[in-house]
Amino acid sequence: MTAFLCALGGYLAGSIPFALVVSRAMRLPDPRTYGSKNIGATNVLRSGNRLAALLTMVGDIAKGWAATLVALFLGLGAELVALVGFAAFLGHLFPVWLRFKGGKGVATAAGVLLAFDWRLGVAVLVAWLVVAAATRYSSLAAVVAALFAPVAAWLILGAGPMFAAVVAMGVLLVARHHANIRKLLRGEESRIGEKKKQENTKEAAT
Repeated sequence: MTAFLCALGGYLAGSIPFALVVSRAMRLPDPRTYGSKNIGATNVLRSGNRLAALLTMVGDIAKGWAATLVALFLGLGAELVALVGFAAFLGHLFPVWLRFKGGKGVATAAGVLLAFDWRLGVAVLVAWLVVAAATRYSSLAAVVAALFAPVAAWLILGAGPMFAAVVAMGVLLVARHHANIRKLLRGEESRIGEKKKQENTKEAAT
């Protein structure tokens, strides 16, 4: 029963759709109606509102971090802490409020990793930032970070429940980016900020 309640709490925290909350509060279009139709910060950025994208990212990171941190503060064992973190990640991917159609979980996973161990979270975030800055492909940065996370977790945390949770999140992150991976291989993936620029060019031409 304890494990179920912990998982439920983590899931409900992770299922908060900050992209929708921020977009509605700032009177922006529903992110599910444009771009990749994903409820993540990268897609919200396509609205042209950088503040909304930043708030979405912070919210998505915070929910994974807070849910896991509460489990740590309650003194739960490593197994339950790992369960709460993974459940929060699943909540973002499959939110009950949106008929289980959620985002890809990059920011929420980052929040969970930061709560597991700040060194782990920072290492993975740096990996994401380096790839994103070098290539301007958010999806490629996410995939690289997802593959790097288990390695970093093994080195920092060692084998255990949290390592298993990191591996599971990494697998799901790569799987959620399957369409992006195909676009990358075909050279059709849009870069960070590129889609908005193309739309502005089309509008100026008309």
